[in-house]
Amino acid sequence: MKRHLFLLALWPMLTNSPLSAQKLQKSQGAVRDTNTFRHFLKTGKFYGHARSYWSATLNQKHLTDYHAWAVGAGIGYQTPKFFQRFQLGISSFFIFNLASSDLASPDPATSMVNRYEIGLFDIERPNNHQDLSRLEELYVKAHLGKKSILTIGRQIPETPFINPQDGRMSRTLTEGAVLDIQECQHLKLHGEYLWRISPRSTMRWFGVGESIGMYPVGIGPAGTSSQYKGQTDADFIAVFSATYRKKNWEIQAWDTYVDNVLNTFFVKTEWRFQAKGETNWLASAQFTMQNTAGNGGNPDASIAYAQPGSGSVVISTRVGQESTRFDWHLNATHIGSGGRYLMPREWGKEPFYTFMPRERNDGFGDLTAATVNTRFKPGKHIELTLSGGYFHLPDVRNFQLNKYGMPGYSQVNLGLTYQFDQYLKGLSAFLLVVRKDKLGRIYGNDRYVFNKVNMVHANFILNYRF
Repeated sequence: MKRHLFLLALWPMLTNSPLSAQKLQKSQGAVRDTNTFRHFLKTGKFYGHARSYWSATLNQKHLTDYHAWAVGAGIGYQTPKFFQRFQLGISSFFIFNLASSDLASPDPATSMVNRYEIGLFDIERPNNHQDLSRLEELYVKAHLGKKSILTIGRQIPETPFINPQDGRMSRTLTEGAVLDIQECQHLKLHGEYLWRISPRSTMRWFGVGESIGMYPVGIGPAGTSSQYKGQTDADFIAVFSATYRKKNWEIQAWDTYVDNVLNTFFVKTEWRFQAKGETNWLASAQFTMQNTAGNGGNPDASIAYAQPGSGSVVISTRVGQESTRFDWHLNATHIGSGGRYLMPREWGKEPFYTFMPRERNDGFGDLTAATVNTRFKPGKHIELTLSGGYFHLPDVRNFQLNKYGMPGYSQVNLGLTYQFDQYLKGLSAFLLVVRKDKLGRIYGNDRYVFNKVNMVHANFILNYRF
């Protein structure tokens, strides 16, 4: 009894001891720490990306070959939600030239410059090996409903004609306001208003009109070199879309309006049917209708990006079968002969089913293409792709329908992807080998061959994401 009374008398002293007070302070500090700005930042999301890109082009016989090796890395951060609905995000990326040919030196036989390897760095300054960094993302995101988000600022685009594309070191980025609404089960609405663009392979941000012509401008309809670079008047891009998904069907409708230049309407219908096991049958069709808006970018038609009153129609189809280990697709595309299909190459890759990496159909009319794509996954980490295509183009001297002097050609792409695991999880390796051969006439002019046909192009890319 006396012992219990003695311990009871000592209890206030024990509970007020420095050790107990320290524990109490730590406990209280831990509670208070959740309400600090430091704790708020620590609960955000950091992400990063490191990239190594080796590229080489082997042209025929006496024409110049090129190579380049670039490495780069970037880091980004997105805050957790504050005020229950808002987030901030920021990211940046830098590039370093490890080794390359003289990419600014033209080929002696054709006086034409490099096409592919120059895109690993800064196409505005091919010999700049120092200041190759760019602020990529800087945005505020507002969660407006269960599945509706408004994002304002610099961000990564994801539309059929404006997209990041992964064929170089730096991707295409946009600045603007993007709204996604998906409050209904089967319907998603999307809208964009863009006022600035940083095209892939550039380090700066440009106004919409200023960004058109950063890449080679080709030949105008009159047969002389196009002069629209720096002459295109366009203040904004507006994009609207609706996507409906239900059971085996998906229907997408997109409208891309480039102020005073172009309006492009795109609709896609896709049907999938699950057969026995994990195999799916697929049938899909796309329809694109394009018309000049305003004066095509300049009141002087000779230096306008698009000719007043012109337009084009594109139809693309696909059938195929998909499974966990093996896919195959048969694809066909036709561009009508009424005019050139146009879309600035600076902004992204085209959505047509016959698209094959390292070549575009921008600038052509009266085009017919057929391709076959296969994908085989023999194991957990390895994926093989093999694609072949036939592209019938207008004659290289048909300037009305052939903007870049590209002869008809065949193309074969072989790809090998390896996804690492365990300690190296997040690392992937990709090897791409492209072979293109001439089908159309070139009239003995190597300018229709150099970096276009009768060539082999190879890429070896390492990506590490965390």
